Amino acid sequence: MLGKLFKLLFILAIIGFIALVGFAYVGPELGIDFAPTTQEIHLPVTLQGQ
Repeated sequence: MLGKLFKLLFILAIIGFIALVGFAYVGPELGIDFAPTTQEIHLPVTLQGQ
């Protein structure tokens, strides 16, 4: 019984991984952009020294 449960979980994990990889490849074709938004940040830096 426990062996069948582990086998089922393993199969579901494999199917989930394949679905995730497939979505990553097909997502941009569907108009889904996975790129993060970029923003330029300027921070003043004060250096200690001479």
